[in-house]
Amino acid sequence: MSIENGDAVSAQTETQPVEAKRTDEALLSVEGLTKHFPIRKGLLQRQVGAVQAVDGLTFDVKKGETLSLVGESGCGKTTTGRLLTRLLEPTAGKVIFDGKDISHLSVGKMRPLRRDIQMIFQDPYSSLNPRHTVGTIVGAPFKLQKVKTEHGVKRAVQDLLALVGLSPEHYNRYPHEFSGGQRQRIGIARTLALRPKLIVADEPVSALDVSIQAQVVNLLEDLQTEFDLTYVMIAHDLSVVRHVSDRVAVMYLGKIMEIADRTALYERPMHPYTVALLSAVPIPDTSRRGNRERIRLQGDVPSPVNPPSGCRFRTRCWKAQEICKVEEPPLAELAPGHRAACHFPENTDKLTIDPTGASHS
Repeated sequence: MSIENGDAVSAQTETQPVEAKRTDEALLSVEGLTKHFPIRKGLLQRQVGAVQAVDGLTFDVKKGETLSLVGESGCGKTTTGRLLTRLLEPTAGKVIFDGKDISHLSVGKMRPLRRDIQMIFQDPYSSLNPRHTVGTIVGAPFKLQKVKTEHGVKRAVQDLLALVGLSPEHYNRYPHEFSGGQRQRIGIARTLALRPKLIVADEPVSALDVSIQAQVVNLLEDLQTEFDLTYVMIAHDLSVVRHVSDRVAVMYLGKIMEIADRTALYERPMHPYTVALLSAVPIPDTSRRGNRERIRLQGDVPSPVNPPSGCRFRTRCWKAQEICKVEEPPLAELAPGHRAACHFPENTDKLTIDPTGASHS
């Protein structure tokens, strides 16, 4: 299996079939998830508006699968990740983890669940405390959760370091002594300490050199296979996403525009925004480019403080018509397992869409 842009990731990565690890049981369910950040002005700090960072997301994540959230900067991917891990309090909607509604749990009630929900942060340089040794950083979850290990915390930390490809002798070193890729491995070791069920990875390789990205991607996939992990992967690199994902959700201005199985989304994208994103993925092999048209979107992403009426993508869409301005398209299932929010979807020549939103081949 190769990645479209032909970089080091495609040259070094190879995985087992993703279908073997998937089940039909949802570990995480999100219903109408919303996060608005208030804008306050004046001496009395009255609210005069809100940044609509995330606005009504609904999706499921099955046990053992990888769901990737992709989109331009500012579309709400990272905010969604922090809502799923309850680092942020949602404005509305539900986050149901393993059958339990965790949307508005207090800090105290969330603490036991931290063992099962962990996050890998984007920047390996700022996510590790420079004043602490690797042993202290990776061993912190054991102490915070008061977990006793069979052979002591030090032995457990050294085993974790070996698991992510580092030497157990690194136990007493400090973060500044490591490269970016090694620091990200330290962060992954800390995340794995309590054997979580769900890991939200916020662009885990975007800050790393391309030659190191493949190694970290391979590590994450190997760990998923070994420990039956479930991932929500946040990324902007569509090539890496294609390699690691079971399903992909495309976000724009706080909403999901399209969500589908990886193969279906890449081979038959239905939302114009997805088509535009995929047209920008570089393909070094000229024989594979064919006559693919490069779609250049006009204008900038609108402000989340005052998003457009109707379809949020209409101000940059080449297919927009009057209905797009007055009526927001629902995230409808246009093919089995393939949903898109568009009045005039692409690649539907073999589908018959009725007014109820159902589709027929």
